[in-house]
Amino acid sequence: MNPEPPTLRSLLAFEDGNAVRLLCAPAAPDTVVRRIAVGLDDLSAVQEGDGILLLAVGAVANAETVREAARRGACAVVLGDPGEPGHPCAPGDPGDDADPVAAAQETGIALLARAEGADWAEAAALLRSALSYVRAGVGDHDDADVLRGPEAAPSLAVLAARVAAYVKGSITVEDTRLRVLAHSATGPAADPLRRTVILGGRVPDWRVAELRASGLLRALWTSTDVIHRPADGDSPERLVVAVRSGREVLGSIWAAADGAALAPDAARYLRTAAGLAAPLLVRERLRESGTAQRREAALRGLLHGLGDRRTHAWSLGLSPDAPCAVVVAQRRSAGRADDRSLDVLVLELSAHRPGTGVLRDGDRLVLLVTGEASAADHERAVLALVRELDAVVSSLPDGAAVWLGVGPVLPPERAAESHERAVLVVRALREREARALAAGRPRPARHADAAGVGASLEVLRILDAARPVWESGGGPVHDLIRADLAAGGELVRTLAAYLDAGGDVPEAARRLVVHPNTLRYRLGRVGQRYGVDLADPDARLLLTLAVRLAVRPTAP
Repeated sequence: MNPEPPTLRSLLAFEDGNAVRLLCAPAAPDTVVRRIAVGLDDLSAVQEGDGILLLAVGAVANAETVREAARRGACAVVLGDPGEPGHPCAPGDPGDDADPVAAAQETGIALLARAEGADWAEAAALLRSALSYVRAGVGDHDDADVLRGPEAAPSLAVLAARVAAYVKGSITVEDTRLRVLAHSATGPAADPLRRTVILGGRVPDWRVAELRASGLLRALWTSTDVIHRPADGDSPERLVVAVRSGREVLGSIWAAADGAALAPDAARYLRTAAGLAAPLLVRERLRESGTAQRREAALRGLLHGLGDRRTHAWSLGLSPDAPCAVVVAQRRSAGRADDRSLDVLVLELSAHRPGTGVLRDGDRLVLLVTGEASAADHERAVLALVRELDAVVSSLPDGAAVWLGVGPVLPPERAAESHERAVLVVRALREREARALAAGRPRPARHADAAGVGASLEVLRILDAARPVWESGGGPVHDLIRADLAAGGELVRTLAAYLDAGGDVPEAARRLVVHPNTLRYRLGRVGQRYGVDLADPDARLLLTLAVRLAVRPTAP
């Protein structure tokens, strides 16, 4: 058997849309691909007919990039993010002169687009793996031919079954976490360990400990050859080989005798199988990673109201009327670098609410909590969950403060509204705590929904809307605030305490830890130096807004 050279068609048959998708076929009936190039500079020494598939990293996704790739000898070009101007999948009609598809048709090269959720590194890894796989068997590699079979890219399960037939034993393919990715049929004489591994989907912990203690795992990850383990009591003869992509270990293939001795040339077939399995394991890893990235992109779009929200909800498996609520967990900034509070919350959610969508952004977790009950029942369930999460983080020794804000229960397409409210609830909780501590009162709860923070939520919304108007204005109050903040903000802090105390001078002085006469003197300076009359209702209202805006940072 002497397969045809690698072609674009065979690469795409292997790749299966995980990294790129075809937008415009090449003019030639089929196109040989011999190398993957990254960036236009990688085409400097290319001759026409070299069979180069170009990943246009760093280039603008437009017609000129396609024409330049064709001029430099590429047979196919992959453009980047569909959101980039000029991309063939971007909104709008760029016209023939700027249309990359029209440029590809004009030059005769194939045009592809990087798949949503895949980055350039993943696209390059998967395409190179596809090229390596398609090349396998070209020439005198008969073992590769028989194990691969007629398919362009058999699954790991099919490969395991074929290898089992040639090694005369049972095959298990595992990743580096010793999870079972594929296995051959299990015969009646299979040992109990194999049955346990397959039924559990992974090697049990006690067995992993044995493999570590015996040194087999270290030998497996460092050796490039097949390792033999003779039969020992109830444990049958085994062969194992690491699956590698260059120096990186991707997983392993195990062969176990199943009622009879393994074939004499079993090690040779296992070695060949490891070479064939490498690109399949890369594809498996990237498919898993790509699925996670696509879910994250859909979740981010839903929470921030970006793109087609109905499509995002569909991608997450949510029905249009499913009750959803957003919970925001905000950790105190500038905490200890090794604080694990948010990590603990993620583990808690994965154990008890595995369907919850989780986004991690620095010191913040955003949770999309979905359910199937009525909106009222779901609201109660979400509040109960938040109380549990608060108890978990509160019990952590030396853990950072974490505030948990709950947005309203809404359909998935309105998740962005719930997210916005949850962020405001967190801000209100933090400010409520700061005011309580300044007044010497006990620390309030660090979790609530909109009802739990009362009018503070609407005040924050009004202040956010008023900030641009305030910043563009002028007058005595503006002069006071700007000058005092530049000098250290003593008057602003004094006014904040005075206004928060409802004009009660002794109480404001107590909060500031100053004598009441000192406070009166400072308040007198407001009128004497800046001409702001604290007895004027309009001036007091504007001053209240100005001080609130000065002491409250811009919404994160």
